[in-house]
Amino acid sequence: MASLGIQAEQEPLLGDRTPGSREWDIIETEEHYKSRWRSIRILYLTMFLSSVGNVAVVRSYIAGATSLQERTNSMANTSACQALGFILGPVFQTCFALIGEKGVTWEIIKLQINMYTAPVLLGAFLGVLNILLILIILREHRVDDSGRQCKNINFEEGSAYEVQLPPGNIDQVAVVATNVLFFVVLFIFALFETILTPLTMDMYAWTREQAVLYDGIILAALGLEAVIVFMGIKLLSKKIGERAILLGGLIVVWVGFFILLPWGNQFPKIQWEDLNNNSIPNTTFGEIIITLWRSPSADHIEEPIGCPAEQAWCLYTPMIHLAQFLTSAVLIGMGYPSCNVMSYTLYSKILGPKPQGAYMGWLTASGSAARILGPVFISQVYTSWGPRWAFSLVCGIVMLSITLLGAVYRRLIAFSVRHGRTPEQAR
Repeated sequence: MASLGIQAEQEPLLGDRTPGSREWDIIETEEHYKSRWRSIRILYLTMFLSSVGNVAVVRSYIAGATSLQERTNSMANTSACQALGFILGPVFQTCFALIGEKGVTWEIIKLQINMYTAPVLLGAFLGVLNILLILIILREHRVDDSGRQCKNINFEEGSAYEVQLPPGNIDQVAVVATNVLFFVVLFIFALFETILTPLTMDMYAWTREQAVLYDGIILAALGLEAVIVFMGIKLLSKKIGERAILLGGLIVVWVGFFILLPWGNQFPKIQWEDLNNNSIPNTTFGEIIITLWRSPSADHIEEPIGCPAEQAWCLYTPMIHLAQFLTSAVLIGMGYPSCNVMSYTLYSKILGPKPQGAYMGWLTASGSAARILGPVFISQVYTSWGPRWAFSLVCGIVMLSITLLGAVYRRLIAFSVRHGRTPEQAR
């Protein structure tokens, strides 16, 4: 069985395995296999085009349509497609800016296509295309943890490969712990995205335009890094397992936020605002106009830059050096996708072959709550107490998560392994 698992994991990017071996033929028919992977690839496309509101459904379907050996690769591909969509979406929008505000007008239906309407029209077209592909190609498929076909709406009566859903209770402790870990993973990345702009403006005296540009480049680079990590996870998980990758990802995230803690005796540039709405020019050392492409005007008032003096911590908190910040961003961008994929991959394995829609809904809800609470938390703490307290608290939260993972480490196993139907691999 172990050799079958190793062989099963050696598959191309989109998860193909050629059904030809004797072991595979007793699991499912070739027709069922091809239909199943066509359906899964349609969901990859769905995650690439639009993952808003359908993440739980897609994850639930893939969890039920893949065996244990296929699960990690399929989940990694799902996340990679989602990340590519997030990266290429803004790129397409930037390209549409070349059309200009005037654009062209389709006189027959009075439709104006310009830099504002073109992205919307493309999104609508891709949405309709996605719906048609789902209606035409997507079929319901369910397999057990070994890959044998389970009965579903597409199941043909009298098939020799019918497998009933196995009895057994889901480990609720592992379910709750995985939800908590998933909450923390999305919580820390949501707060990192939120604090990126104010942190760089305060520490490096960037203007709003500079912060938007440079931080956008950083996030795009992190997105590309995430895609590479998603692909690397597929290989690494075969060697050390999902639990070890999740633990390692949390440790890397902790190191990333620890590096963000302010050190040294160099302080950020202070933004001294006078009481007359900047009627007196700010002549603080280092304030240089670097946006030379903007034409100066008589009534133009320069935007104040630096760490605002009303934030008292600016006066005594050392600055975070740019190299320090970039190193931290790389580490967080490496640890987050690892934790993200492994948390819901383990979650789907813990739930087993039974329908996972409700449980995946809870997982998605915990992630949505994290994206709400993370920005609120970091905004309040950072503004009141500064980066030292903010990132120290984040390090504490991640350390508690590592402790929780260590406490439930042995319970984060597949449903079939827990009930003795599949031998556990030693990792």
